[in-house]
Amino acid sequence: MKRVGAHVSASGGVQNAPLNAAAIGADAFALFVKNQRQWNAKELKEADIEAFKANLEKVGIEPEFVLPHNGYLPNLGHPNTIARAKSAESFLGEVHRCEKLGLKMINFHPGSHLRAIDHEECLMNIGECINYILDRSEGVRLVIENTAGQGTNMGYKFEHLAYLIDYCEDKSRIGVCLDTCHLFASGYDIAGDYEGVMSEFERIVGFEYLFGMHINESMFECGKKKDRHERLGHGKIGMEAFEKIMRDERIGEIPLVLETIDETLWSEEIKLLRSFSA
Repeated sequence: MKRVGAHVSASGGVQNAPLNAAAIGADAFALFVKNQRQWNAKELKEADIEAFKANLEKVGIEPEFVLPHNGYLPNLGHPNTIARAKSAESFLGEVHRCEKLGLKMINFHPGSHLRAIDHEECLMNIGECINYILDRSEGVRLVIENTAGQGTNMGYKFEHLAYLIDYCEDKSRIGVCLDTCHLFASGYDIAGDYEGVMSEFERIVGFEYLFGMHINESMFECGKKKDRHERLGHGKIGMEAFEKIMRDERIGEIPLVLETIDETLWSEEIKLLRSFSA
């Protein structure tokens, strides 16, 4: 059974996120475990950690179906050694927060070359940072999110994801999150050729590494490399692709997380997605 939810607010403390997820009928969710636009964060209070775990149990959502998203500032591919080290340490701090919360994975954007190094060197930098973080943490899987190909961001090709998985020394703690808007924006036409795209993903990456998806419509046509999300049914992808996702037996019991633009519609969108697999 696929688990469906949204990226909910943790305003007022991480312990509120499970309650916010339950309020929209979710059985999976994403959250930020710290302020996503700041480098530093206060230590998690023991009371908040215990409340988070208690609220997860209260709403009946297992830790395996929570997909935290790391902050926006770290760039594991940064061409500057000092900036890259700062990014790795910041991300490691978020991984440690997930450990304390009892969570099993964290989703992250791979990194950017900033037009200062070539693509392969950037991917190598990201891979080295992944290994550094895994060596200094335990129990939390690092889940690479594909990107839309905007700017200098890496991760917009399945080959980039496969490279990073291959570079990873502990493959039991690496995975992938596919964002549907990013897929479409980067040129993978899941609207016109869903089976072709997913077969290519299976061949290059493998469904055994798929541990989450972000379910988003796209404001722009395929291949425009514009990361602009839209409400389900109001973008250029169309509902047929989302129906196929919900019925795709290769996609296992993983969190499917809405990041669509109108959070007041998340409850309805969750019900709509579930209706496709009924």
